[in-house]
Amino acid sequence: MIKVAIMGYGTVGSGVYEVITTNQKSIDKKVGQELRIKYVLDLREFPGDPVMEVLTHDFEDIIQDEEIRIVAEVMGGLHPAYEFTKRCLEAGKSVCTSNKELVAQHGAELIQIAKDHQVNYLFEASVGGGIPIIRPLNSSLTADVILEISGILNGTTNYMLTKMDREGLDYMDVLKEAQDKGYAELHPEADVEGWDACRKIAILTSLASGNQVDFQDIYTEGITEITPEDFLYAKKMQRSIKLLAISRKVEDTYCVMVAPALIHREHPLYVVNDVFNAVFVKGNMLGNSMFYGSGAGKLPTASAVAGDMVDAARHLGKIIALFWEPQKLTLAPMEQMSRRFFVRMEADANPEALFGDGERVEAGVKGELGFVTPVMTEAEYAKKAKEAKIIHMIRVEG
Repeated sequence: MIKVAIMGYGTVGSGVYEVITTNQKSIDKKVGQELRIKYVLDLREFPGDPVMEVLTHDFEDIIQDEEIRIVAEVMGGLHPAYEFTKRCLEAGKSVCTSNKELVAQHGAELIQIAKDHQVNYLFEASVGGGIPIIRPLNSSLTADVILEISGILNGTTNYMLTKMDREGLDYMDVLKEAQDKGYAELHPEADVEGWDACRKIAILTSLASGNQVDFQDIYTEGITEITPEDFLYAKKMQRSIKLLAISRKVEDTYCVMVAPALIHREHPLYVVNDVFNAVFVKGNMLGNSMFYGSGAGKLPTASAVAGDMVDAARHLGKIIALFWEPQKLTLAPMEQMSRRFFVRMEADANPEALFGDGERVEAGVKGELGFVTPVMTEAEYAKKAKEAKIIHMIRVEG
């Protein structure tokens, strides 16, 4: 019998408990022996909940118990999650997590500590919720050089943009609706400013490159400036607006950014709507592939954590190789990325004189015009845009 613990009994933690207890027979069969929850750590009480039979308020119960071989860290945040995870690994206990903030900040370090103590640090749920993407990058695609990773990595913002697209709502109205439905937090900055997606693309780029990518180095732009007028233009161009996290290989490094983008209806990510997420991967041999599913939510995320726990249980005493070294990867300057840009300008503007031959877009918005520039670098666009009154700009993908 393998004894495990869960640290945190919030949304994801209660989901991990539910997945393991509900699918106990199937999980035992896949592990090859019984896998049982001995502790659930939380500061709160849960009267009437079956979890009370295994509830503890003291982390030391877990760390001192040699029977505990695997721990699920689903507390969230950096502290005390980092300290607890580090101590578990040093005590010879594998740790599985959904904590993207911790993985992005300390992933390489914790992987190395796990290796040093012959255990595993696994984090499938940290990027795509229930979407399997970490394992494919780390195993199925290891023969490929990853040329590009593009993703819709945040369900909250994707839900909000879908509502704006379909119903013509403005940002504040759709944010309130998302909060009322529980999709957006009371303080939604991590989602709407793009920070959540930024951490996730940092993790994916770290795995693709094999080196540490600091999320603080990634240019990040959220959706707070997107308006219903932007969607009027998008429809005229047969496009939609998505918050994209993009990582492209440039020589020996990657160029990474998070920003709203206009994507054409023929792009695979165009059909990813509501709270769903997707990751588009381009390999130099495989070509294009896409991973799609529920990117968040209690049971999809919990399923991924529990899946890692099963994997850890099947590899007790063996290291599951993860190609992520602590050496920092210096990213290519975002200014080098080339693309087209969609700009909204005042109706009497002359965009061709400023940007060169492009495409005007008429969407019936009074007092302004839309224009898609020719392909240019971010640096070239920034220089030209300084000379004009730009109402709004959105990058064009594909």
